[in-house]
Amino acid sequence: MPLTIDLKNTDTRDALALRVKAASQHTDGQKPSLIGMTREEMSAVLSDAGIPERQVKMRVQQLWHWLYVRGVSDFAEMLNVSRELRALLSERFTIARPTIVDEQISEDGTRKWLLQFPSRGAGKPVEIETVYIPEEGRGTLCISSQVGCTLNCSFCHTGTQMLVRNLTAEEILSQLLLARERLGDFPKKDTPQGAIVPSEGRKITNIVMMGMGEPLYNFENVKTALLIASDNEGLSLSKRRITLSTSGVVPEIYRTGEEIGVMLAISLHAVRDDLRNELVPINKKYPIAELIQACRDYPGLSNARRITFEYVMLKGVNDSLEDARDLVQLLKGVPAKINLIPFNPWPGSQYECSDWEHIKVFADFVNHAGYASPIRTPRGADILAACGQLKSESERMRKPERLALEAMMIAGHGEE
Repeated sequence: MPLTIDLKNTDTRDALALRVKAASQHTDGQKPSLIGMTREEMSAVLSDAGIPERQVKMRVQQLWHWLYVRGVSDFAEMLNVSRELRALLSERFTIARPTIVDEQISEDGTRKWLLQFPSRGAGKPVEIETVYIPEEGRGTLCISSQVGCTLNCSFCHTGTQMLVRNLTAEEILSQLLLARERLGDFPKKDTPQGAIVPSEGRKITNIVMMGMGEPLYNFENVKTALLIASDNEGLSLSKRRITLSTSGVVPEIYRTGEEIGVMLAISLHAVRDDLRNELVPINKKYPIAELIQACRDYPGLSNARRITFEYVMLKGVNDSLEDARDLVQLLKGVPAKINLIPFNPWPGSQYECSDWEHIKVFADFVNHAGYASPIRTPRGADILAACGQLKSESERMRKPERLALEAMMIAGHGEE
């Protein structure tokens, strides 16, 4: 008897879409990972794997707990799942962590991982960076959203690396899972001897989408990963402890607040369009006036949920007292905090960091105008902690081959 499918039925279409999405992320012979799937997607693939429909919801709950509460990376560790089901899951799926190509630890406790993921159309395996920054009472993980970047910000090291591809929701989330595992932030996991981490509670208290790439050019995967990270039955990070940083993809800013609901940071770095066009070229598409209006319209914006404006201090470029005055005027009426970032030099950069006294004068002016303006302490300079540096260092000896690959892969990405 032929199988018939009613495509006019909304539930049928939605179920098919979930199956197609789950399958489409693994077209290179790799087993699909359960990490990064929504509950609905996980239900669909478990049904396809032969799990009886009456058990699917319960099995999803079990898997969710093992993946995101217990932090296991091997089905064999799921002790309340039968041996037969564990074998089936292992045959059909994976929950493995990414490969660690390099791990560096700074004298100040900053940790940087260079991670490798499958090619997924990029020709060969790809590498991205994840950075952990411990501070008094908190630990922040800086997560990447793309392999390379398409924005070409002139002061950013990642801007020297062409965009290869977006990271999947699994790959974004895996950075958090691996870091928590390495830091002993899951039950029955040990913290490495001598590691600098918060003395109480979680080792990773905050995450920031400020690593390699522009997260709002990978909106759907970032959204899925952050909603899982903030799910109360799993990793359970407060959305007020998750910050998404954008260079100013204006059409997606409102969606970020409406659909994800996390804190927003803006890579501002200049108060005049002519200078921001040079520093952050996306400004040519979405100029400062449009960007600030999008910030004013951000859902949930209040004095309790302020927007953070990132401002890198570049000597003789954007650090004058006039720049400080214009910055205060630009943000008038916007609940905001202004992070002043001493420039972290990288090989080949055309910029220098502003003098420390100059930064303090700038900060004092902004602070007296009523805006919190902390000066971010430079971290991890001894381990190439500026975004993209460790990746470039690892590829120095194979740069010609890499550039040829990236030139091929950039086709179809680029400007919208």
